[in-house]
Amino acid sequence: MPKLLVLGFLVASFGFGGNHLASAAVKGVQVVADEAHQRVDITIDGKPFTSYIWPTSLKKPVLYPLITDQGITVTRGYPLEPRPGERVDHPHHAGLWFNYGNVNGFDFWNNSDAIKPEGRAKMGSIFQKKIVSTKSGADRGELVVESVWITGENKEILKDTTKYVFTKRKDGRSIDQITTLEALDKVVFNDDKEGVLGMRVAHWLESADEKGGIFMDANGKPTKVDAADTAGATGVYLTSEGVKGGAVWATRGRWCTLTGTNPEGHAVTIAIIDQPQNPGYPTYWHARGYGLFAANPLGRSIFDPKQPPFNYTIEKGQTATFRYRVILFSQTVGAAQMNQEADSFDASSK
Repeated sequence: MPKLLVLGFLVASFGFGGNHLASAAVKGVQVVADEAHQRVDITIDGKPFTSYIWPTSLKKPVLYPLITDQGITVTRGYPLEPRPGERVDHPHHAGLWFNYGNVNGFDFWNNSDAIKPEGRAKMGSIFQKKIVSTKSGADRGELVVESVWITGENKEILKDTTKYVFTKRKDGRSIDQITTLEALDKVVFNDDKEGVLGMRVAHWLESADEKGGIFMDANGKPTKVDAADTAGATGVYLTSEGVKGGAVWATRGRWCTLTGTNPEGHAVTIAIIDQPQNPGYPTYWHARGYGLFAANPLGRSIFDPKQPPFNYTIEKGQTATFRYRVILFSQTVGAAQMNQEADSFDASSK
C-alpha cells in the first residue's frame, strides 16, 4: 500500500471527525474487521481503543494507536501520523509490536520503508496472512490472526498465530497478547537487545532527563536520537524489583510500568506484565528515556556481559508461546497494586 494511502486511511480513522470508530455509541468491546483497508478496529462502548493494522511501510502488523478510557493517546504518532514536537528517529517504532532483531541472522526489528535497497537482504518481514476469528462481548473482545516471518532471502521461517484479548476494566483497559511461533525450519533467536514486545510512547511519556545519543544495534549500526525539547516530558519507569527511571534499562523483572502526566494534567500508567511460562522469564527491560518501552526475554549477554549468550532455539516443527498483558491505567499505579496484577495474570494462564 503506498505511503500516502496508508496515511490517508489512518488519518480518516483516527481524526474522530464523524468516522465509524467514534460515531456509533455501541456498548461493550467491539472487534470489527475491515480487511479492505488492512485493519481491525477495536472500540469500547463506542470509543476508540486501538486497531490492528498491517500497512506495508512497517514490515509488520502492529496495534496502533493505543488510547485510554479517558481518550488519551499514549503512543507516538510518527511515522504514521507525525505530530509537532515528536522525535522522528527509529521509523520502525510504531504502536505496539512483536518481533526480534536477530533471527537466523536476519533483522526483523529494524525493518521499514526507511531501509535502503542495498540493506534489505539482511532484513526480515512479518506478513499478515489471515484473520482467523473476531469476537465481541460486553467486557472483552478477541482477535486471532495468522502471519508469517520471512527472511530477506524470501524464506518462510516462522508461522505466527497471535490471540489478542481486549478487556474493559473499571480502572482502565488491557490487552493480553498470546503469540505462538511455529518453526518452519530450525530458528535461532541470537542474543540481541532488539526485542520482543515493544511500543513507542507519546512525547509526554518520555523521560525529562533524556538527552538522546547514539544507540548501536547488534550489528554495530548506529542510530542517532537527537536531543529534543523535554518540556512536558514526565515519564518515569518502575520495575517489580524497585528499579526506577533510566536505571531500568537492562534489568529484569516480572513487570514494568511507565507513568506520566499529559499536557492537560491527566496521569496515566502503562504496565507490561511478563508471565512465568514465557521463555527467558523474567524478562529484561529494553526501556529507553526517549520513548521505547519493550520487554525482551531473549537477550541475555547483550544486557549482562557476565552471562552466557541465550541464543533461544526452536527446532523445526516445534513451537514457543509468549504471553504478555499490557494495561492502560488512567491514574498512577504503585508497586503493591502491580504485584496483585501480576499474580492475577499468572493465575489466569495456568
